[in-house]
Amino acid sequence: MIKTILRFAGAAMLMTWVAASVQAQPALYVAGTHYEEIATPVRTNNPEKIEVLEVFWYGCGHCFRFQPLVDDWAHNAADDVDYLRFPAIWNELMKIHAQAYYTAESLNVVDKVHGPIFEAINLQNNRLQNERQLATLFARFGVGEEDFSRAFNSFPVRTKVNQAEQRMSAYQIRSTPNVIVNGKYLVTTNDAVRTQQDMLAIVDFLVARERAAR
Repeated sequence: MIKTILRFAGAAMLMTWVAASVQAQPALYVAGTHYEEIATPVRTNNPEKIEVLEVFWYGCGHCFRFQPLVDDWAHNAADDVDYLRFPAIWNELMKIHAQAYYTAESLNVVDKVHGPIFEAINLQNNRLQNERQLATLFARFGVGEEDFSRAFNSFPVRTKVNQAEQRMSAYQIRSTPNVIVNGKYLVTTNDAVRTQQDMLAIVDFLVARERAAR
């Protein structure tokens, strides 16, 4: 009996030591170095899932190069992840491009026009800086000029643009591309995060952390 007690006690002590050892190990990625903690967490679209929000601008060459990487990441994301896009706004041209994105969303043509908008600006030197130029592009994908104009100037689209503009400061966005994980963490490239692949590795780390905390 004494041997049995000692054996269980030893096992318990070993488990305690292992748990303490794991907790003592340094985190793979560190707040303030590899990612930023958002001062006041922003409410997510679906609290039942872990939100991963891609912050982009169509006129950003880095965002253009990030697209195939993040698209592939999103395609392989787990079922408990809610991947969303968020157009950054800090000037009037970006506001027009955000309006174009939300117009595409309202017309259910994001999958058709998202890539071509990036290509027009970054490869063809077409800045798409007004409604007429955007209508011409959308028309290539079966959206009539009247339908485009109606959606582009609609109250729901303008409301989403205004809300995006207001949320810029809440997300602490200062550059693109960024990724916001679950309204709590901001990931971007810096001296410690050298590549966009590194960004996505950190996103995976933070998603796993949020999953474990549930």
